[in-house]
Amino acid sequence: MNYRVPQPVPQVILDDIRGAQKMLSGVSRVTAMEGSRYLSSLTGSPVHFKCENLQRTGSFKLRGAYVRIAGLRPEQRAAGVVAASAGNHAQGVALASSLLGVRSTVFMPVGAPLPKVAATQDYGAEVRMHGQVVDETLAAAQEYADRTGAVFIHPFDHRDIIAGQGTVGLEILEQCPEVRTILVGIGGGGLAAGVAVAVKALRPDVRVIGVQAAGAAAYPPSLKVGHPVSIDNPNTMADGIKVGRPGDVPFKIIGELLDDVRTVSEDALSSALLLCLERAKLVVEPAGCSPVAALLSEPELYGDGPVVAVLSGGNIDPLLLQRILRHGMAAAGRYLSLRLRVTDRPGALAGLLGELSVVDANVLDVSHVRTDPRLGLTEVEVELHLETKGPKHCAEVARALHGAGYKVMG
Repeated sequence: MNYRVPQPVPQVILDDIRGAQKMLSGVSRVTAMEGSRYLSSLTGSPVHFKCENLQRTGSFKLRGAYVRIAGLRPEQRAAGVVAASAGNHAQGVALASSLLGVRSTVFMPVGAPLPKVAATQDYGAEVRMHGQVVDETLAAAQEYADRTGAVFIHPFDHRDIIAGQGTVGLEILEQCPEVRTILVGIGGGGLAAGVAVAVKALRPDVRVIGVQAAGAAAYPPSLKVGHPVSIDNPNTMADGIKVGRPGDVPFKIIGELLDDVRTVSEDALSSALLLCLERAKLVVEPAGCSPVAALLSEPELYGDGPVVAVLSGGNIDPLLLQRILRHGMAAAGRYLSLRLRVTDRPGALAGLLGELSVVDANVLDVSHVRTDPRLGLTEVEVELHLETKGPKHCAEVARALHGAGYKVMG
């Protein structure tokens, strides 16, 4: 392990997780385990996806929320529950509350994606929009709990939440008993902590590795100093793991049990999302893709046996998906932008497009510039945005244009 922090005995034990598994029988799905031939060839070891993106509500969050709310006393249930979330936890709390007959209020930031807001309402919660960032939303939810007596359901910093999320670890061991490494995304740490408790109690030889977005990586500095620290302005497309401070309860468990915490770039996240969509036919949100991003970034680290990557959620706004797919295709070399000069005469553009057709490059956009003073009297600058088949095809397109006598400017 890169970080070792002496910690007390974890506050969640295997019996807690086994109890949660019984409680969740018939409520949460035992989600599928799917193989990835591409990642297996890349790492040299079998790679499997634990598909929590196919869980009810679209993420693992239902597990912890149900266990937490089911454990409330009758008078607490009567007071209702309140939560704050930009999406996945909101939906988990809403459905769990409805299944248990408990009134729920969920605070969501003003900019939360409309599909997530609508889904939370459809699962039965009263949604209140407040704040521009999750920290403001959390403060509003806590104030509501203090004022009304509703029970605040924290997204990760409670032992019942962690016990519920830990059932993912039990399922992995049942579905892939030969597993050697488990990769799981980390935001506040509830899922990673629960998986670590379950797996290390039964199979201490299995590596459990957490993955954070580099722009929201609060765990590495926290583990170095031995206590949770906040980072300023966490910034990542992976809003499901965009958390500025580790939870106190999961931090203790992760410091004791996790083997490593890796970070991944935004380019790696978008490439991972694209891979899941194209190769595995799975819609996975950026946070859920973080383990796949780790495999793509450093495949040589995972060649010592079967790997399970937990795809923790699939709730993604279609508009964000569109932007990420464009970013992922660009990162994968699937787009090529060129500027070149041609003679300003009829048929010149048609000739250029004909050359691109020969090398099977698809033109997405084309624009002319005739007014640049740097152009000659009979010249026009053409800017092209092309869809290609990857880096090798990009190079082939550039060679073909040079060979046809075109001067590529950039």
